[in-house]
Amino acid sequence: MSMDVLTYDAVDDPQRAYQAWCDSIDFKRKTLQCMPATPPLAFEEAPSAPVDGTITTHPGTGTTFGIRYDKLVIAVGAYSRTFNVPGVKEHAHFLKDVKDARRIRTRILECTSPRFEQANQPIVTDMDRRRLLNFCIVGGGPTGVEFAAELHDLLHTDMALHYPDLARMSKITLYDVAPKILGNFDQGLQEYAVKKFGRDGITILTSHHVERVESGKMQVKEQGEVHFGLLVWSTGLAPNPLVESITEAKKDAKTGSFVTDDHLNLLRADGTVDPNVWAIGDAAQVNDSIILPATAQVASQKAKYLAKALNRIVKDKDVSEPFEFSNQGTLAYLGDWKAIYDRSHAGSGPRTKETGRLAWLLWRSAYFTMTDPDPNVLVRAISERGACDRADARFRGILGAWHAELLHTGIFGRDLTRF
Repeated sequence: MSMDVLTYDAVDDPQRAYQAWCDSIDFKRKTLQCMPATPPLAFEEAPSAPVDGTITTHPGTGTTFGIRYDKLVIAVGAYSRTFNVPGVKEHAHFLKDVKDARRIRTRILECTSPRFEQANQPIVTDMDRRRLLNFCIVGGGPTGVEFAAELHDLLHTDMALHYPDLARMSKITLYDVAPKILGNFDQGLQEYAVKKFGRDGITILTSHHVERVESGKMQVKEQGEVHFGLLVWSTGLAPNPLVESITEAKKDAKTGSFVTDDHLNLLRADGTVDPNVWAIGDAAQVNDSIILPATAQVASQKAKYLAKALNRIVKDKDVSEPFEFSNQGTLAYLGDWKAIYDRSHAGSGPRTKETGRLAWLLWRSAYFTMTDPDPNVLVRAISERGACDRADARFRGILGAWHAELLHTGIFGRDLTRF
């Protein structure tokens, strides 16, 4: 979404619920203490005198409220880890959720259209142009690598049509403290990604340490001062503040996340099981076994397992089978319709490795099988005005909004307008 491959209406919103922050959980009383996440409502006060025609508006109180539960599922996710580097929270962009993607999209358009216009002025020196068009990404995991690839596609396809000379002057640099990028992938796939980025002109700087970040620049231990137009920070996950604040539950010593049993029930600090509380996603690890990666694949399998388990529980049926993660492989997009696919540690099926266009097709196919057509779009198509609108709506409903957006982007390019 941050690269305009998808628009935000192509992503399903979650079901309506309380828009509130959970500040604390009382496991003994089975109560959540919540703070409204929406702005406080204002109320109107009647005029104090008949001759006074003004109406005074007061902000709402924003007080907390309690919610009792019978069964509780904790799926609060995690936050981006900054390693306490000064200035990261203030001057870097994270890439964790839809809000982050919106901010990055806005910043990229600020760094491209207006800044490309600024850099195109004859009075601007080449050094200033390079500073304006320097894009830095900290974190060499799949998120950082895929972002670098999508950004390269944006700059050298869509933006190059309008500013061909300046697009060639733009620079993308990927930083990581580790000696290699994509540490969870097979070594051969790591080397393929490095060579691919090298051909594309994406600079990879491993074993580099960012010491502090300021507005428009950062201090790198091995480089000194580096100026940037955009800095994206993707260096792993830190525990959610709610998870950190809860002392009654057992925590993983390395990740700080909750620890659950094999049925995803939360373990108390003394090691006993809470039969009415479950924890899934990035907020929890299963037992003290091998730490599962914080990916959508793991979270999705946990969610499906727990949904079936809860359906059995409400029907007074036993849940005997424990949760078992089935590794379906790991994918990463590298740009220009090429990817890497690692199934060398897959839990079932052939253990293989793929690169290039074939890996890209497997990458897209995997998401295609997980995307359901949207029947609501087909219903709305009936009321759409115009043959083109109706055809587009039917197309989105049959193919799914997500893949319709991808195909639209592949044919017509990304939307570079600011709104």
